[in-house]
Amino acid sequence: MLPTSKLLDAKGWAILRELQLDARLSFSELGRRVGLSTPAVAERVRNLQSAGVITGYRADVDPKKLGLPILAIVRLNVVGDVLPRVTTLVRGLPEVIECHRGTGGDSFTIKAAVATVAHLEALIDRLTPFGTTSTSIVLSSPVERRLIEKPVAAPARTAKDAKTGGRSG
Repeated sequence: MLPTSKLLDAKGWAILRELQLDARLSFSELGRRVGLSTPAVAERVRNLQSAGVITGYRADVDPKKLGLPILAIVRLNVVGDVLPRVTTLVRGLPEVIECHRGTGGDSFTIKAAVATVAHLEALIDRLTPFGTTSTSIVLSSPVERRLIEKPVAAPARTAKDAKTGGRSG
């Protein structure tokens, strides 16, 4: 297996971009878009999969079309030694479409799709035995899903920046 740095040259990043835009592309179309032959692009995709860079392919589904028009963010700050129980619970709740454990005041940030406010209330009621919740209903999503692209390198720091903390003067 190639090291990740070798896989993520300009062509590797181009492949990732195209697959994030449309994971159903054929290898021949993907190769045409990134300037590689079909066998070369197929090998690169296999290598990206083997390295764990590409972890899967999925369909984006509109929850509203499935009768789940309310998208909510539920923040849960747990009390006591309940992390494993909360994790088990949220993994079993079909309304939960994402759950992140993080730092700061919230132990968990949960994204849920529900049918009604009463449905949301029932979900929150399942979580409150573990700690305090704070909930927001999403009105709109200006950035719903962003492509993961090659990071732009930060400008190199100079000796002057180190002394002034990057401030001028």
